[in-house]
Amino acid sequence: MAQAKAKSTAAKSGKQGQTRQKPATQSHRTHIPELRDGVAPHTYRTHNCGELRKDDVGTQVRLSGWVHRVRDHGGLLFIDLRDHYGLTQCVIEPENAHFTLAEDLRAEWVVRVDGKVVARTDDTVNPDLPTGEVEIRIDSLDVLSEAKELPLPVFGEPDYPEDTRLRYRFLDLRRETLHRNIMKRVQIVAWLRHRMTADGFFEFQTPILTASSPEGARDFLVPSRLHPGKFYALPQAPQQFKQLVMIAGFDRYFQIAPCFRDEDARADRSPGEFYQLDIEMSFVEQDDVFNAVEPVLRDLFIEFGEGRPVTEKFPRLRYWDAMRRFGTDKPDLRNPIEMRDVSEHFRGSGFKVFASLLEKHKGKRDWYDNAEVWAIPAKGGGSRAFCDRMNNWAQEEGQPGLGYIFFREGEGAGPVAKNIGAERTEAIRNELGLSDGDAVFFTAGVPNHFVDFAGRARTKVAEELELIDTERYEFCWVVDFPMYEWDEDAKKVEFSHNPFSMPQGGIDVLESIERGETDPLDVLAWQYDVVCNGVELSSGAIRNHIPEIMYKAFGIAGYGPEVVEEKFGGMLRALQYGAPPHGGIAPGLDRMVMLLCDEPNIREVTMFPLNQQAEDLMMGAPSEVSPEQLKELNIRPALTQQQKK
Repeated sequence: MAQAKAKSTAAKSGKQGQTRQKPATQSHRTHIPELRDGVAPHTYRTHNCGELRKDDVGTQVRLSGWVHRVRDHGGLLFIDLRDHYGLTQCVIEPENAHFTLAEDLRAEWVVRVDGKVVARTDDTVNPDLPTGEVEIRIDSLDVLSEAKELPLPVFGEPDYPEDTRLRYRFLDLRRETLHRNIMKRVQIVAWLRHRMTADGFFEFQTPILTASSPEGARDFLVPSRLHPGKFYALPQAPQQFKQLVMIAGFDRYFQIAPCFRDEDARADRSPGEFYQLDIEMSFVEQDDVFNAVEPVLRDLFIEFGEGRPVTEKFPRLRYWDAMRRFGTDKPDLRNPIEMRDVSEHFRGSGFKVFASLLEKHKGKRDWYDNAEVWAIPAKGGGSRAFCDRMNNWAQEEGQPGLGYIFFREGEGAGPVAKNIGAERTEAIRNELGLSDGDAVFFTAGVPNHFVDFAGRARTKVAEELELIDTERYEFCWVVDFPMYEWDEDAKKVEFSHNPFSMPQGGIDVLESIERGETDPLDVLAWQYDVVCNGVELSSGAIRNHIPEIMYKAFGIAGYGPEVVEEKFGGMLRALQYGAPPHGGIAPGLDRMVMLLCDEPNIREVTMFPLNQQAEDLMMGAPSEVSPEQLKELNIRPALTQQQKK
């Protein structure tokens, strides 16, 4: 007996022992034993499973929770008991009247234990647990709920198929990492609400049932019973409503806003629904929005970033500069590589592939007509093996290849260096600041056609050479987006970003376009993005609040007044009754939590996400409804034969 008791502290929770999974053989009656001074405590617990400490030694307690696992140590049974707050190790001896019941316990059964808090010996303390200095010597044990054999494990973090995880999401959420992510999300939302209110913003709720709006994605439609043949739409964003809040005379709005878009899933975008920190302000310019939002984002990432450095002052990158330097309008500034236009070093050179491209593609619009050669410097990439590997990657990406020069023994090597000659090679090396052991890769063509590949190549080089500092948060603003872009398929000018933004230059620049004095592709808008670690957190803009400017802006893109009035009549009417200059932004909550939890997929920070096919496997949505419901809504499905299958 003494030996058995000596072993009672020999197990560190989560460190040793075997999990017991014996099948249940009997039903178990629950009862409420009396505890201290003959007075029964709360029915289920006096403490939670994360709060007991060494100061509680000698206290008689009651805990309830899930059986995390059961371990056998020389006749003693150790039960790790878990609830929302943490985990406590409990021990029961063979002499205990409840020992047989303890032997029957299986993972994820819900139990209640009564017992005394005892101290672990110094050599058995578990420093990884907040409760690791103590354990519970069980007096009585009751089963509150049994669990069937689990379809996926809760203990540990094994990689399990996504469909299984989502079908049994209520079990998946019991896993430590996912549970911690969701609680961090809760804390982030609470922090944001407190901070925005402290900064003088007011939280307003905007409608969920609204009218369909062409905002770039498909709407989710809701049929109206009272208005046969008509539909509500779930809001893709509260964009128009928050502008109407400003027009109504409220000054600084925010909302943790649900948004609904019928679009495909991505790692950083959930299908169906997502949330954003929606913000709008009256009587502001771009700097006012930045000055209000930047401290909130910076302090949020300092508060929840677990000590990682955060950009002190967000740099501002002009859109065209970002595209040319980084190949994207959402650059990851942890990546030190900056691309450079080196076209002049190849013009008329012996490298005919590039020289002929530069000669062939010439036009009036640099981004859309003229060919260029961009260099991607690669510090530390100066080996033929690495260069060939990058070239093979480019071919796998559907490109003809990726030209390169690598430097060794004071000179450039490779086919490109051989064809352009030593003088041009040395000029490229000097311009890019490269040395022996370094390399440079080249992409060429019309920038509008190859910029996306160039950006991905820049990222690939940095990842392969481990140049990215992953232990920091690097923010930036991307500003001065073009108001319009050239649609090659339609052969016309189209909006490039948000059509409701104010053009830089206002009505004067639009009238200059109408007179043929200004190219619409040269017009910039008061539009901006905020980016962190290569993830676009949000787009925003100073809004167009003048109806005449809206008519002219849409007219340049080929939309007549009748189209504007049909699609945006509500907003136009509101602007006609005294609209203040206003602007805003809406950082994505899910993406911020994803970054702060260091997760690559947004489903790891969402409590009940849909799968890649926008299905809720747990609840069975979307689902068919009864003929009676359809009749009441005046709906008759028109499925194709393939869809019926």
